[in-house]
Amino acid sequence: MKKVAIFMTAAILSTTCVLDATAASPKSEPLSTDLNSFDPANWNVSNWTNGGMFNCGWKPDHVTFKDGFMTLNLTKEESHGRPYTSGEFRSNKKLGYGTFEVRMKAAKGDGLVSSFFTYTGPSNGDPWDEIDFEILGKDTTKVQLNYFTNGKGDHEKLIDLGFDASEDFHVYAFKWTKGKIEWYVDGKLVHTVKGSGLPTHPQQIMVNLWPGINVDAWLKPFTYDGKKQAVYDYIKYTPEGK
Repeated sequence: MKKVAIFMTAAILSTTCVLDATAASPKSEPLSTDLNSFDPANWNVSNWTNGGMFNCGWKPDHVTFKDGFMTLNLTKEESHGRPYTSGEFRSNKKLGYGTFEVRMKAAKGDGLVSSFFTYTGPSNGDPWDEIDFEILGKDTTKVQLNYFTNGKGDHEKLIDLGFDASEDFHVYAFKWTKGKIEWYVDGKLVHTVKGSGLPTHPQQIMVNLWPGINVDAWLKPFTYDGKKQAVYDYIKYTPEGK
């Protein structure tokens, strides 16, 4: 079933700012997908493992498209030396300042993370910059926000959503400009950070679903009790000033 996505971008693109030579690229073009099918010209699916706290490998066949939705599927299947397999989806291009938006439904269960974030780092030849939405499966009535600048994080902010993110679709977006990040849920501003120590490098859009290992104090222990799924309706990026 083809869906008509309702975007909230216009409501939060009311300001612009001047970029300097060290800031995120101002030349990014708009990018969006309704996730009716896989678009390899603009997006790719992962086939590797992060290792570390990620107790799964990523495989392309664990990213599926049906009825206008993309689903990331976590199963008990060994891949890339890990006991579980899941899906990861990302943009081909790195994108600069603007508004990043997703409509998604998270997976529920201790030890799980359903994500929407932007990232660039050593694998891209850049310092590690990142901006996060992470819904922790142990309590899907909350979302954790965070950002990294040159590899430095520890800026976590836990937001009470007022709903269960695993029960229905909701819109999560952040507006990233020079010296400011604003996070929105269903069009409502929920958190703002300002200052000179924020990400400045263009980043890829990424979504993934994963079980943690050796992070029980954060996520609670993961126990597999059947396939887990995070479902995505659309992803949209609007450059600053558009």
